[in-house]
Amino acid sequence: MPVILQYPDRALLMRDLAEMVADQLIEALETQESATLVVPGGTTPGPFLTALSKAKLEWARVRIMLSDERFVPEESERSNTRLLRQTLLQNNAAAAQLVPLTTSGDAPEDVIDSLRAGIEAALPIDVLVLGMGADMHTASLFPGADNLDAALAANAPSLMAMRAPGAPEPRLTLTAPVLRAARNIHILITGEDKKTALAEAFLEGPDAEAPIRVILSAERPVDIHYAD
Repeated sequence: MPVILQYPDRALLMRDLAEMVADQLIEALETQESATLVVPGGTTPGPFLTALSKAKLEWARVRIMLSDERFVPEESERSNTRLLRQTLLQNNAAAAQLVPLTTSGDAPEDVIDSLRAGIEAALPIDVLVLGMGADMHTASLFPGADNLDAALAANAPSLMAMRAPGAPEPRLTLTAPVLRAARNIHILITGEDKKTALAEAFLEGPDAEAPIRVILSAERPVDIHYAD
């Protein structure tokens, strides 16, 4: 059963989560040559990523990957990779290795095979941090998305293209079995609307209606970090 950690404010949440993730990376590096960290896109996790960038650990041995990416050029303001370079890939963490989740092409399907090799070389995930939308999506596993059922399947490939109602551009996303297999799982949520959505996600129902359920039911420990 996931553990819900509630914080008095977002600033403390971001700092504490950064400390927890850094400790888990250090622990992984004690027994492995490298460690893989997966983080969410969007603006909400920015303070967490910036705090984590200052952590003292052997970043040169850490591979960093996004959970999902919009299929846009990196210079676009919509690019999660651009945000990642401005937040996490700074300070001490500038030494980390970025595993790309997108590259230039006419469509996601044109580049997905070339990206999978790098992604699969970095698996399994040692530390996973995900966000969740008010519609209960996580990564780019959106309710109503065109390839959702395939991405939720136990035999899904590591990376899939996704197009969803309300999403302005195609996405590339890590799939359910890759995310569920992470050794340490954190979910970062803020705001009353997402608190309400989380309560709904804990109810029984199809995963396709609330894709975050595939993470909440993971065999590994799941910590949910919440602040208003």
